[in-house]
Amino acid sequence: MEKIIGHNEGLTGRAAVGAELSAELSTLLRSGRLSLQNVQTGFNKVLALEPLTTVKDLIIVGDGPAAEEIFQYCEDQTVRGYRFCGIFNDGPIDGSLGKRRVGDVEAAKVFAIQNRIDILYCALPGTRRADITDLMEFCERNTIRFRVIPSAESFIPVVKTSELEFHGAVPVSKLRREPLDSRLARGLKRTFDFAFSLGVILFIFTWLFPVLALLVKLSSKGPVFFKQTRLGRDNKQFVCWKFRSMRMNVEADSKQATKNDPRVTAVGRFLRKSNLDEMPQFINVLFGQMSIVGPRPHPLRLNDQYRDIIDKYMVRHFVRPGITGWAQVSGFRGETRTPEMMERRVELDVWYLENWSFWLDLRIVVKTVTNMFGKDANAY
Repeated sequence: MEKIIGHNEGLTGRAAVGAELSAELSTLLRSGRLSLQNVQTGFNKVLALEPLTTVKDLIIVGDGPAAEEIFQYCEDQTVRGYRFCGIFNDGPIDGSLGKRRVGDVEAAKVFAIQNRIDILYCALPGTRRADITDLMEFCERNTIRFRVIPSAESFIPVVKTSELEFHGAVPVSKLRREPLDSRLARGLKRTFDFAFSLGVILFIFTWLFPVLALLVKLSSKGPVFFKQTRLGRDNKQFVCWKFRSMRMNVEADSKQATKNDPRVTAVGRFLRKSNLDEMPQFINVLFGQMSIVGPRPHPLRLNDQYRDIIDKYMVRHFVRPGITGWAQVSGFRGETRTPEMMERRVELDVWYLENWSFWLDLRIVVKTVTNMFGKDANAY
């Protein structure tokens, strides 16, 4: 009789674990806002068709003929992705732009944050070098693309730029080359992300998930998944999912994992070394919140800590974050013990953004897979 009771209790315990795993998986799927009642809407989000054609909101700071032409160019191009939201200048503006003036130069910053502006065109004269530099640094810290309309008074660049393009008849300087500005490039990258993540989920995750989930549940008390809010492309927040690799602790959101960290379980140590703890993020990729390759998304606390002290830190959010990235396969995975280490990681992330190619993504994926079977001193 005792054996029967013990057997029944064991079955009950396994059933409870199974029900808990099922509930957590359901929560993970709901986080992507995919439902049977709106399959078409969900499928569009999965393919991320909308982000490929999102209208970019812009403002102009400064005045003059060039500002007028940029305004007209953007008005004509609304159907191609530009929406003019206002012009800012310290004095009144003549002509048709006068009634579109919102405020002075300083007011542009507040307006840009409150209205989630994507692009700021600077038409200030070269004599206002300090104001131009200040606006540029503001945009870099807040993930706003900064465009310079060269001053007619001087051919000497006020800020360092990398590319010149024409908007109508007006030359516009960009701070950096961004291959993923191209819709074709974004479409190619998104197609690869969708196909790769769907393949992993269907052919690997479906049988590996129950095994890993059970190991996590048996390793320590707590949920199967660890979830944390992080910043995605253009500072949009999303919930990033991982298999839980630590015992439940109050420092999970405030302290990075360190070498021989006592919070990491034995199962968690294996998951972290093999990158298997990141597998639930393929669902983040499927829903368009992440990419297979891109800058790793940091906890919000790290963003607040470094955004004002490391140059170009927030620039890494111009692209979707990735499960793996150029910095990770270049030796800057895991804990960043010093600001110098974080600075180097950011440099590599920005280099990736400026030099993206489909072949670079494939190279990073292959390097990530080979690293899984080798020894990585930073994998802990």
